[in-house]
Amino acid sequence: MTKPNHLDAWIAQEQTIRTTMDAGAGPGVARPDQIAGKTGLELMQAMLHGELPYPPIAQTLDFTLVEAGHGHAVFQGTPGVAHLNPMGTVHGGWFATLLDSALGCAVHTRMAPGQGYTTAELSVNIVRALTPKVTRVRAEGKVIHCGRQLATAEARLFGPDGTLYAHATTTCLVFEFPPQSTT
Repeated sequence: MTKPNHLDAWIAQEQTIRTTMDAGAGPGVARPDQIAGKTGLELMQAMLHGELPYPPIAQTLDFTLVEAGHGHAVFQGTPGVAHLNPMGTVHGGWFATLLDSALGCAVHTRMAPGQGYTTAELSVNIVRALTPKVTRVRAEGKVIHCGRQLATAEARLFGPDGTLYAHATTTCLVFEFPPQSTT
């Protein structure tokens, strides 16, 4: 039995989301007034709908947020020549950044208004080399635990045929943002 290949569906979803995000706010950083009072999930959904800017690093490293729900986030990336190390395979930093994005945004979807997080620990296990011959990969992150001070999550990086390329875990520190001055 052969594994299903989801590449066509992945590319179609990516094109729809990129078109929406670029037609909306485009790349950039949200202003404090744009995020005030919103949950992390509301912020992720607003980004997907083009209502808030998406991080410029997504353009730099050619990956895109394609899904966000309560406790999970999915990014899709295109490994390219610009991401190669001297051995001709995709640099481990690209793997780590894509996985860290899925992990962090999964945690972000669990944040209440006024809460933030930062990565305290990231562990990445690359189990298979990746080259530009694989035209798309997905990093699926999901929260394992989200408490008042710590959150943990896990992610997998795989191709459209189901081939696993890497997996990762994170521990994030959860904190309250200081109240914004109204003067």
